[in-house]
Amino acid sequence: MKNKRIRYTLIGLAIIIFVFIVVVIITFKGKGWKKDTDSIKLGFIMSGAADEEGWNGLHYDGINSACKELGIELIVKENVKEYSGQCEIAIQELAEEDVDIIILSSYGYASEVKDVVKEYPDITFYSESFDYYGDNLNCYFARIYQARYLSGVIAGHMSKTDVIGYVAAMSNSEVNRGINAFTLGARRANPDVKVVVAWSNSWDNADKEKQLAKKLVDEEDADVLVYHQNQPNVVAVAEDEGVYSIGYHEPYEGASDKFLTTVEFRWDITYKELLSDYVRGKSNVVNTYWFGLEKEAIGLTTVSPLVGSDVIADVETAKNEIISGDKIFSGVIYDNQGQLRCHEDEIISDQVLMNNMDWHVEGVYIYEE
Repeated sequence: MKNKRIRYTLIGLAIIIFVFIVVVIITFKGKGWKKDTDSIKLGFIMSGAADEEGWNGLHYDGINSACKELGIELIVKENVKEYSGQCEIAIQELAEEDVDIIILSSYGYASEVKDVVKEYPDITFYSESFDYYGDNLNCYFARIYQARYLSGVIAGHMSKTDVIGYVAAMSNSEVNRGINAFTLGARRANPDVKVVVAWSNSWDNADKEKQLAKKLVDEEDADVLVYHQNQPNVVAVAEDEGVYSIGYHEPYEGASDKFLTTVEFRWDITYKELLSDYVRGKSNVVNTYWFGLEKEAIGLTTVSPLVGSDVIADVETAKNEIISGDKIFSGVIYDNQGQLRCHEDEIISDQVLMNNMDWHVEGVYIYEE
């Protein structure tokens, strides 16, 4: 009788342990728990094509490089337009292919599918918007605003009219913190400079971007042009108009020396970091990836020979200050309405930079058509 009780007790314990293991596996699958990288499948959703210039091509190169290095199978969904319903369909198709990870590589996707991702608890999602999080939804980006600041230092030194034209897609926290950081850098170099922002209201609208860029030169006397869109249409206008320009994503092929530099993402670094965490089972711990100069996840490309050694030295000083811990958004900062946004001994938090930058610093002017 005693042996029988012991046997039943052991069977009961075995059942409890088995159930516990199953619960743990279910709980952590979709949150980065993997035991074999050979079995990992990653779905990558992008708003353009893998072979195009700019935003989408660089993203693809970065994720492709990281997946190859880590032995992860990559499945790509191209030309998935924001706010079109296509993103949800792409998620459904990737889920049918039994992917473990889905990366939403355009800003607007998260707002479209924030509820849809909950229907796939076994999949870990990564989004480029800091607006939404979930049990299986993490966020990532790169501190491109740091490179924007450095490029602003160059632009501020190089402008002779004290007017810089900035063609930007739309007013959201991502775009606004870039505009603000750029302006702070430009006014570090030249306190009299003003940055005139013209909204295109789209990531991709070549005609509108070119039209606005030309107006900023003709009507506002801008002698430096900058942009925040997927393609370098603004640089093409700058070349035609004979003014300086600063690129975004990658260098402009065949540009003159008036193309000063490019603010660039190095996406392979960010993607390798977050995917390595997934493989190690840490993506349920780290829900925000935001790397900058300290990891060389962003930076400037080669600088034009027209930029003097004194300007390059100022940029290097600013870069070293940031790497050593100085914050761009710190000290006394007024907005362009005269409101004090940051006091002398304060630092604007990452939370504000990520989600609440709905204002512009002193020196920013909005172009009215």
